[in-house]
Amino acid sequence: MMRPSLIALALALGAPAYAQEAGDVPAKDAKPDAAKPDKDAAKASVEEDEQPQRRSIPLRGHSLAYTVTPGHLTIRNDKGEPTASMFYTAYTVPSAGRARPVTFLFNGGPGSSTMWLHMGSFGPIKVDASVPETIAGPPFRYGANPDTLLDVTDLVFIDAPTTGLSREIGKAEPKDFFGVDKDADAFTRTIQRYLSKYGRWNSPKFIIGESYGTTRAGALSKSLSDAGVQLNGIVLVSTVLNIGLFGGDDQTLVNFLPTYAADAWYHGKVRPKPELMSFVAEAKAFASGPYAAALQKGGALSEQEKQSVAQQMARLTGLSTDYVMRSNLRVPPNHFQRELLRDRRQIIGRIDSRFVGTEPDAAGDSPSYDPQASAISGAFVGAFNDYLYRDLGYKTALTFRPNNYAGIGNDWNFQHNAPEGQQFVANVASDLAQAMRENPRLKLLNVAGVYDLATPFFGAEYDLGHMALEPQIVANIRYAYYPAGHMMYIDPPSARQLKADIASFYATAE
Repeated sequence: MMRPSLIALALALGAPAYAQEAGDVPAKDAKPDAAKPDKDAAKASVEEDEQPQRRSIPLRGHSLAYTVTPGHLTIRNDKGEPTASMFYTAYTVPSAGRARPVTFLFNGGPGSSTMWLHMGSFGPIKVDASVPETIAGPPFRYGANPDTLLDVTDLVFIDAPTTGLSREIGKAEPKDFFGVDKDADAFTRTIQRYLSKYGRWNSPKFIIGESYGTTRAGALSKSLSDAGVQLNGIVLVSTVLNIGLFGGDDQTLVNFLPTYAADAWYHGKVRPKPELMSFVAEAKAFASGPYAAALQKGGALSEQEKQSVAQQMARLTGLSTDYVMRSNLRVPPNHFQRELLRDRRQIIGRIDSRFVGTEPDAAGDSPSYDPQASAISGAFVGAFNDYLYRDLGYKTALTFRPNNYAGIGNDWNFQHNAPEGQQFVANVASDLAQAMRENPRLKLLNVAGVYDLATPFFGAEYDLGHMALEPQIVANIRYAYYPAGHMMYIDPPSARQLKADIASFYATAE
């Protein structure tokens, strides 16, 4: 198994310091910059700040008025010493009578800011990334979000320590937050502080995490419960709970195969072209059946059996039988990205396989970049900075970090103190399962894009399906799928359905 520091969730692609991956996944070759102390470096303050603005947007023929509050919360250790200044942006709507729900949202990485969810998903303002193509250069388009969740719940977007405008303070160092458990502790304290500062302890509470943010959400489900914060519901967006299943073993390959099939379907490599989800269901049945059995046999697999499985795999994935055979039935996702459209001299995206790009040659085995990253990152970074500093007029001496992948490097500790004991590589499905046992009213919604080669939807099904829950608790889990990628919310039809699905979920969880 890969060492935890090198796994990086297998969500890795190339990017230098503060370069942008599309979504919230780190670069496998990102390296930390050499430490250069600077007496003039801007430092976060231990003093909390909030800079509210009153705004409104048109929403379904009406006006939705709200307060947007960017600011910092100070979290402290058990001794009362300040450890981090956590940047957040809260969107709240006045409520008469019953307390409105409050939802805490965060991206992943580990090492990503929450810019992506903030400007792309459920907030009242959204970047226009509506087609799977490179967004035109500045000025970037952003405006009222017709699919905001703000009519359903207040929203609090939180940047992880050392990302965005969140910084270590006092005696703390960045490395004090680089780990599954350290990170979960920081978010637990941040949520507690927000609830206290704004008097929201009696509000219905939800968390929404994306990518590694789902790993964080799994850990938080138990740590928040242990801290007395009872959640009503959790939404997992593009889920990875068991980091160990990104180590390249047989189950990893089984988990990815249905996504390969969906990608082949989208790019016209499947003929005749059936209905998408029925085709995905066929691929899932093959992956968990004949394909899994063949991989499990290893060297005992006969040549005839191997040929039969290769032919079935080729039909479903758009690859040639010869390529599958030469790959020994084992095609990792980075190879699939390069091979699927090799005849067109194109590669497909990893975060969203609808995006395509080119390479200097058609002979390589892995892509050198993710086409989605170059297509949308500039727009998200530019639009967010314009929105925060010009539109909202937020004042700070700090520079916004879209990510801190290079600063983290290989220093993230993937070990985890799970309910059953220490794990060498985190599997927070055990935390989530225990939280749901202890609170059998806790509801869970798992949402996934079928064109996501970073966190395959079949892997989420596997993780959630192996939590050993009683049937009455399993009934609290819902699944929803969309014809889009990791960030399904940038696709307008998917975003509309996603909003409807989450609104329905909240109605059952309050």
